[in-house]
Amino acid sequence: MPPFPSSLLNPRLSFSLKPLFLFIQSSIAPLQFPVPRQLISAKPRNFSSLASVQSSAIDNGGSSSGGGGGRSGALSPPPVAEEFQRIDVNPPKGTRDFPPEDMRLRNWLFNHFREVSRLFGFEEVDYPVLESEALFIRKAGEEIRDQLYCFEDRGNRRVALRPELTPSLARLVIQKGKSLSLPLKWFAVGQCWRYERMTRGRRREHYQWNMDILGVPEVTAEAELISSIVTFFKRIGISESDVGFKVSSRKVLQEVLRCYSVPENLFGKVCIVIDKIEKIPIDEIKRELKATGLSEEAIEELLQVLSIKSLTKLEEILGGSGEAIADLKQLFLLAEKFGYSEWIQFDASVVRGLAYYTGIVFEGFDREGKLRAICGGGRYDRLLSTFGGDDIPACGFGFGDAVIVELLKEKGLLPELSLEVDNIVCALDYDLQGVAATVATKLRGKGQSVDLVLESKPLKWVFKRAARANAERLILVGNTEWQKGMVGVKILSSGEQYEIKLDELE
Repeated sequence: MPPFPSSLLNPRLSFSLKPLFLFIQSSIAPLQFPVPRQLISAKPRNFSSLASVQSSAIDNGGSSSGGGGGRSGALSPPPVAEEFQRIDVNPPKGTRDFPPEDMRLRNWLFNHFREVSRLFGFEEVDYPVLESEALFIRKAGEEIRDQLYCFEDRGNRRVALRPELTPSLARLVIQKGKSLSLPLKWFAVGQCWRYERMTRGRRREHYQWNMDILGVPEVTAEAELISSIVTFFKRIGISESDVGFKVSSRKVLQEVLRCYSVPENLFGKVCIVIDKIEKIPIDEIKRELKATGLSEEAIEELLQVLSIKSLTKLEEILGGSGEAIADLKQLFLLAEKFGYSEWIQFDASVVRGLAYYTGIVFEGFDREGKLRAICGGGRYDRLLSTFGGDDIPACGFGFGDAVIVELLKEKGLLPELSLEVDNIVCALDYDLQGVAATVATKLRGKGQSVDLVLESKPLKWVFKRAARANAERLILVGNTEWQKGMVGVKILSSGEQYEIKLDELE
């Protein structure tokens, strides 16, 4: 047997395989071991050349590594990437990472959302982030349609990332049907997606706190929802001098349009335009209203009514017998009883952009006017029938996480939320790391947080870590102490030090 040309092997393979081939050569000389050239090429192949080799093998009757036949595929080397392209390490435009310091703020905010909801007797629910596209285009409004992250999945189904939570709520209520006991008081904190122009406090993904009441037709439901938001604001240090609520009713707009015989099917389109009043020039508003089919006379009358900021003035124009006036009067009366009358004001221009609202609507705003709407909601009594269900009186609100954080920054009210642990546990000797683990487990079992030092580190490093973690205690496991069944404890705030038996450590 001629000598094996080991120079053809990769150097690492040559080092490992050369002794094997020398043994084979000396002891089993008659045997021949054919080695495919493509497996021992001195030059590593790039991906395309490997693909061509596999393709050639298949064309010649062989099997590829993906086939179910022989094992020849197992001998093929994996593709070698000669160059790695550096990826963009930023999150997609309009989205966010949440490193620990941001996650602490998010958890603080969400905890307030959940605690307020609990105080008002609401139960938490959640829904899939991915929903059927039809759920959001039936009644949401044209703006939402244009902002959907939607696509066709592998089962040829049209799906979308949810842009809001209310349609999902409606779907779940219809699914549960008569098994639900009314009234329902549900809340959710979920991520929503909209492909929209980004401004301060507006991203393409955000988290939203929703509270909804189903089965209560009276205005008391809206009054309680606004009360819950006021309670939240007070908890985080926001007062009525910082934030207010603009309140109106969709029925005001309906009564005005009815006077000009505007068809009911145009109502949703008109609401979408009116919702832009503070966002685009008034001439553009007029052009868009005219495009919906409204006459110039109707447009001028409508804009005149929408400029009204006094409920008394509105009553003079519309009369006091309509539902809109009665509902709004009742809401302002209840606001006094709940104790937040100084937070709310009438503003006829508030209609909300979503087409499913049917009655009272409201928006939270910052009084300095630097930010977009902080939150918004209203009554949507006829939403369920648009999905084939039986209508149930309902109202609710959505409260995003982005704008409120901007407001807290503006007011200097962002909390300082640093990492905090109860204990740092450190073994002073490698052989005592098991004992340190026992100490950590004992304390964790008592509900205390423990940062266990997992490596051998100098004490200077341990003290720095304890300072960064704002630890209350440093517990040191050393040979001298442990021989007596004790550990060393240092109270970091006072500098007090003592030794204590493990069984007595609390």
